[in-house]
Parts: sequence; structure tokens; C-alpha cells
Amino acid sequence: PLLLLWPTWVAWPLKILVVFFHELSHGAAAALTGGGIVRIEVDAAQGGLCVTRGGNGFLILSAGYLGSLLWGGLALLVSSRTRVDRAVSTILGCVMLAVTFLWIRPVIGFGFGFHLVAGLALLVVGARLPERVNDILLKVFGLASCLYVVPDIWSDTIARSGLRSDARMLAEMTHVPTVIWGGIWIVVAVLLTGWFLSRSCRTTESA
Repeated sequence: PLLLLWPTWVAWPLKILVVFFHELSHGAAAALTGGGIVRIEVDAAQGGLCVTRGGNGFLILSAGYLGSLLWGGLALLVSSRTRVDRAVSTILGCVMLAVTFLWIRPVIGFGFGFHLVAGLALLVVGARLPERVNDILLKVFGLASCLYVVPDIWSDTIARSGLRSDARMLAEMTHVPTVIWGGIWIVVAVLLTGWFLSRSCRTTESA
């Protein structure tokens, strides 16, 4: 059903969330390598920007696509292998609200408003709704992240290789062509997605 609904407006909020975690992954890579986040922007057209200061440029640029896939893949795994879905929804809501208040700008703008509402909604879902509902929501988010990353990489780095993308900036840094980085990321993303889906399905079957 998610594949059928993917081109429609129903999947639009999920795509915005994937963009959020893409940009957050850039910021996390900066923080983990000695830098910091200046600001994060997310717009309604599924565009995003993470401005960082310091850190390892190679890892920061590499973290976006694969980082968002890891967020989703881990949500998928946790929801399949454990019974702590309500706690995970609550944690994700807290993370989203913290990032929103600390770094999403402008404050009067789409990104801040959307993620404020989304973060609060996750807190309510985690606190008030049954484990089963949280389980379904986490699986939907996890699948969306896994499904969105590969076509997104393809579009940004191969189909439109001249676009000012993460891969284009990495190409300028390393002198390795954009399409090569795009190809590497796609291979890694396909392998990771396959592993996450395989582990999740295996767990579901044995439950």
C-alpha cells in the first residue's frame, strides 16, 4: 500500500520527515567530528539545508542520505524486534522538538511549524495510543525512509548530476565525479535496505 500511495499527497508528510532526518544526519556528523550545527532548514517542496561549522567535511557530506536511511532502518528493526514502540515514538518526538527549537530556522516558517506539530504528535502517540498503533507508525516511517533514499540519491546525483547536491560538493572536495559518489551511495543504500528488510521480515515471521 505504501508504494501505491507514494506518489500521492498522503506520503508527503513522510517525505518531509525523511528530509528532516537527512539534514539532522549532516548535523550529527558535524557534531561527532568536532564541529557543530548552525541551522537547519526544511521546506514544503521536500528541500532541506543543514549549515554546519567545523567538523570533518567528508563525513558531513556523506552522512545525509545514508544517515536518514539508518534512522528509518533502525526504527523498522526496533519496531519488529522489540515491544518498546511507545518509548521509541516518545524519544523520536523529543529529538524532533529539541532539534526544532535549537536549530530549525526561520522560527516563523514551514519547517519550524511542521516539526513542532510532528514532534508534539509523536509525544501524544507515544503517551496515549496503544503499542500496536506505535508499532505500525514506526514501521511505516522506517519503510518510507528505506524506499525514499535510493530514488532520491539517483535523482540528485545521477539523473541531475549538475545539481548542487551533497555528492556534487563531495566531488569538488575529492575530485571524484558526482555520479561515482551517487553510485557508491546507491549500492550501500540498497545493501542496507535489503538487510533491514530481511531482518525485519525474519523477526515478524518468527514472532
